[in-house]
This record gives sequence, C-alpha cells and structure tokens, in this order.
Amino acid sequence: MITSVPGFTVGHYTDLKALTGCTVILCPPKTGASCEVRGASPGSRELALLAPDKTMSEIHALLLTGGSAFGLNAAEGVMKWLEEHGVGYETPWAKVPIVPAAVIFDLNVGDHSVRPNAKSGYEACSSASNTSAEGNIGAGTGATVGKWKGVDYWMKGGLGGSSTTVGELIVGTLAVVNAVGDIVDEQ
Repeated sequence: MITSVPGFTVGHYTDLKALTGCTVILCPPKTGASCEVRGASPGSRELALLAPDKTMSEIHALLLTGGSAFGLNAAEGVMKWLEEHGVGYETPWAKVPIVPAAVIFDLNVGDHSVRPNAKSGYEACSSASNTSAEGNIGAGTGATVGKWKGVDYWMKGGLGGSSTTVGELIVGTLAVVNAVGDIVDEQ
C-alpha cells in the first residue's frame, strides 16, 4: 500500500455502528500532489490547488472520508493535529496545513445522521502508522458497489491499495471503492 513508500503513514477512524469513517494519509515533508476529479457529483475540499497550473508545491495530508459533503468537516481535525505537530506551509504569520479532501456518499447505509467530523479526523491522525489495513475500515466503512440495479444487489465496497517497486522507484496507492457499477474478477 502507500505505506510502502518511506515517510507515508495512514490512519483511520471507523464507526462500525453508523457505517462511516475517514482515512488520512500523512505525508513526508515536501510531498507534491496532483489529481483528476471524476464522477457525476464529486465532493471535495482544496483539490483545485492540486492542478498543475497552481502554485502550491506541497501537501501535508490527504483525507478520504465518508459522510458526503458533511464528512469534509473531518479535515478541520486533520488540520488541528498537523498544526499541533508544527506541520504546515510556512507563511510569515503561521504554518498552514494543506489538507486536500475527497468524500464518498455513504449516507444510504448505516445511520445517515452520523458523519465523520473534526474529532474523527483528529483521531485518524493520532492512529496513523506505517502498517496497512484494507477492507471496511476508515473511509471504506460505508462504501458499497453494484448499486445500478437497486438496493437488493448492493455489495460491500471498501478501502484497499497496493505498491510496486521498480529499481529504486516505489509507487504506492490507496483507494476507496464506492462504485455504482459492479466489481468483476474474471479469475
């Protein structure tokens, strides 16, 4: 997973009763990032600053969260944790943690009135380590797939990742799968 890349740690907040959660990737200093936003109704915070034509040259954490747009509040807790640990983009007045965030819609499973919040984001940071966990954890807790045919056909999605090494290059990934379509393994 992404934790195979030196300096990256991952933490989760998981609410198994409400079926939601959040996942934070804490980044080493001077981590550059870019993204492409897809989907019919993407929910995000600070992703625009990752476009190649923007001047921001680093991120300090990346948040993936459930709770639809409500879940973006978890980024406040990530920022608080980073500020307390002296991490942020240096300005003449303060260090400002740069925390891009993206959400999944999981309000249709579990308890829709419970969403990740600032406390959840803070707890995810506090639990961060370089060990890997996959499945129904963190932002993947309420993820589902196969929704195109109706509720009777939904299946659990989740969080997963992988890594590969080519020479000295290590590429790590982490993804939350919350797809309308089916996931098919031909083998």
